[in-house]
Amino acid sequence: MIETKEHIETNKEVLVKVEGLSKKFCKNLKRSLWYGLQELNPFKSHLNDHELRKDEFWAVKDVSFELRRGECLGLIGHNGAGKSTLLKMLNGLINPDEGKITIKGKVGALIELGAGFNPILTGRENIYNNAAVLGFTKAEINAKLEGIIDFAEIREFIDMPVQNYSSGMKVRLGFAIAAQLQPDVLIIDEVLAVGDMGFVLKCFKTIDAMLPNTAVIFVSHSMPMVSRICNQIMLMQDGLVKFYGNDTSSGIDLYYSRFAQTESNLLFSDNTIELKHVSLLKAEKNKDNIYQVNWMDDFNLLFRFKVLKPLKNPPIFQIVIFDKEQRPVAYLNFNDDNSKIELNSEIMEFVVCHKNIQLSKGVYTVDVVAKRDRTKGVYLRLNSVLTFQLLHDLDIFPPFILNSEYKLLDNE
Repeated sequence: MIETKEHIETNKEVLVKVEGLSKKFCKNLKRSLWYGLQELNPFKSHLNDHELRKDEFWAVKDVSFELRRGECLGLIGHNGAGKSTLLKMLNGLINPDEGKITIKGKVGALIELGAGFNPILTGRENIYNNAAVLGFTKAEINAKLEGIIDFAEIREFIDMPVQNYSSGMKVRLGFAIAAQLQPDVLIIDEVLAVGDMGFVLKCFKTIDAMLPNTAVIFVSHSMPMVSRICNQIMLMQDGLVKFYGNDTSSGIDLYYSRFAQTESNLLFSDNTIELKHVSLLKAEKNKDNIYQVNWMDDFNLLFRFKVLKPLKNPPIFQIVIFDKEQRPVAYLNFNDDNSKIELNSEIMEFVVCHKNIQLSKGVYTVDVVAKRDRTKGVYLRLNSVLTFQLLHDLDIFPPFILNSEYKLLDNE
């Protein structure tokens, strides 16, 4: 059940209120159709509608939250968590089996690439269609039309059928309509992921400008994007809410914890050497078996390799640190002739030392490549040989917190 109220009374009023929302689906198509026929029976008792029948599952179960004007809720979770189902209920595309949704004002939604567009109509015609659905008059649309076309950056294609648009063009047009018409509630799914970086930055700048007068629900797998604009966060898993609150960093940490790995992933080996052990010296592990390192601690990686074939010289080791978005953020210097690596036995053991690590708070992984020399001849390539968590009070997404000193200008 969705109630829509057009009159907005106060600046910080609740624009979206969700109470005990649940939706179930059936995995079997034929059985799903049979269940649908049963539910059309006016004499059927609905006392047990909250119970699952054969092949049914809860896509969303007992979700509740409130969102006020000026707030942005980051809706996160892995694939299949129930995010898209929740958004479709909020946008009125499907009805909930249980619970209630109350939305005040106009709703703009970008929940699926190309959703809401008629592919055989032109971009200009789709602007009028979309705006009319939101409740705008033709005069209001005419006043906004040029701004929408300019924002979308597709003026030369605006009279071409949307079915011939690229995915990026559809995103630009969809966001331009939603942004320029300034709805009270804006729902954005992962669609911005297909836009180019320049347009994405333009979108975020627009969201910043809209946010004081709008309630935004933002869905993304990019945690830097979520942390950039969201002041609330909801983590979903298997249709259930696992975290909900204003502490966005804690919700993001829970999201990333599912990716934590402690076992190496072999990408390539020519059977010359084999990794037997890797660990962080003077570092404790948490309950998830992940090493914990404090900001400005020394970072000492212990490696132990078994030598399977004779080597004239020690391999050249390339050690790369990746952040939780799997972006390479740091490269530890490769070993040279002065490095203390010996080949006098079948075991090759050494420590790689980095003083005063200044990475920002978060979970990181280490990749290792062993080569014959700096340019070619790979012996071994390993992915995620070790996972560690860097601890710091600040929750920021730039990769480094550089140790700095503030002092007065020296005029001497």
